[in-house]
Amino acid sequence: MASARYVTLQVLVTLALATAPWVVLSDPPPLQDFCVADLTGTTSLDGFPCKPAASVVDDDFFSGAMISAGDTGNPFGVNSTRATVSAFPGLNTLGLSITRTDLAPGGLNPPHSHPRASELVLVLKGEVMVGFTSGLNRLYSKVVKENELYVVPRGLQHFQLNVGTGDAVFMAMFDAQSPGVIVPTFSLFSTKPAMPMEVLTKTFLMDEDEISALKTKFAPF
Repeated sequence: MASARYVTLQVLVTLALATAPWVVLSDPPPLQDFCVADLTGTTSLDGFPCKPAASVVDDDFFSGAMISAGDTGNPFGVNSTRATVSAFPGLNTLGLSITRTDLAPGGLNPPHSHPRASELVLVLKGEVMVGFTSGLNRLYSKVVKENELYVVPRGLQHFQLNVGTGDAVFMAMFDAQSPGVIVPTFSLFSTKPAMPMEVLTKTFLMDEDEISALKTKFAPF
């Protein structure tokens, strides 16, 4: 009799889960309280190996990377200071990281994507236009002001443009310890070895001289 009641309970639970309007999902938790990265070790699928617990110190969980403004004296007028696991060992296995981005007046964080993370933008100073494109080539954008937020879904091309009259600063928070970054212009025009010229001329419907002129503008700065 007890066995029959147990089977009935299993059936009811299965039906409830199958017909529920929503199910809450999340990443699995770390297997330990913390796993401070041993940056001398090789990376694995889920991050760096752990330092021995006896060698973990308070500063492993601290970073002052966000304190100072970055140098925006480059053609884009932008500087991003990243606190990812490679610079902040305490983030290892926790699925978190943060970047401070400084923008000069008119400065642009050019279109790029993060293949391993969604991004939550918090503007600390100025007015920043944040925009991203969906898979249907639809542009979503908004001018984000001090203490306002804007979210960019994982893997989508996005940009940040300073549209205010002075400097702008924002924090970008990620749900990955190492979100990665892909900038299409550099991925096309600044690769080693070089992208085949035929691929570029056919992609952009330009001749070789035009492509060569573009490549000179996207050398690493």
